Amino acid sequence: MPRVSAIIICKNEEPHIRECLQSVAWCDEIVVVDSGSTDKTVPIAKEFTPKVLHRDWTGFIDQINYALSQATGDWVLCVDADERCSTGLKDALQKFLPRSDGIGGVDLKRHTWYLGRWIDHGGWYPDWKLRFIRRDGARCEGHEPHYRLIPKDGRVEKVDADLLHFTYDDFKDHLRTLDRYSDVVSDEWMKEGRSFGYLRAIFHSYFKFLGCYFWKLGFLDGWAGLVIAATSSFYIFSKYVKQKEKLDKHERPHSF
Repeated sequence: MPRVSAIIICKNEEPHIRECLQSVAWCDEIVVVDSGSTDKTVPIAKEFTPKVLHRDWTGFIDQINYALSQATGDWVLCVDADERCSTGLKDALQKFLPRSDGIGGVDLKRHTWYLGRWIDHGGWYPDWKLRFIRRDGARCEGHEPHYRLIPKDGRVEKVDADLLHFTYDDFKDHLRTLDRYSDVVSDEWMKEGRSFGYLRAIFHSYFKFLGCYFWKLGFLDGWAGLVIAATSSFYIFSKYVKQKEKLDKHERPHSF
């Protein structure tokens, strides 16, 4: 049977890390890469694995590539600290492994809990993520803060089982995350030299709400669906606002 390594990158995840690690305790190896936690994240992680490594934060993609380099299993299960490998997913992956020849990666069906319910629409479910990958030659790519795993070769299959995602503690946490992520994205846009467009800012935000709430049936998730559509639209708009703010600051003349 191929060996499986679970990898988790984290910082100050004390409220989440124990349940995350319990859910992947079935793996042959657990690799935790911590970027300087000041809470009890590291002591908790050491209860589950001796392989708790410190590495200063260099971005999601770089941290995950480092975690991949430290894993020794034939296959790697990549989970965030606020995610859980469900019992159904564990069983599905264990059944998959004996027939994994010729396959490079597996898309998992991420299911998010938010505002007291499982979110089933609005583009949030099924949220397919390639998180189970053959380690040899695997790499992480993308644009911060979003990432994707890329297998060296072999086809990608889907597993019809849920990776549980407890994404935000509450609405305030949701807004803090959107603020942080929009900072990261606008910084990336500045590095790329992307130009600002008023119409893009308006229509991208507008159609994000329509798509999330109506086209992708977010209204079927009730109040939570409305909150998700509105905040998703605001997130899009905030990226453009911060980009424009940084461009204006860059172009502002020096005062004497």
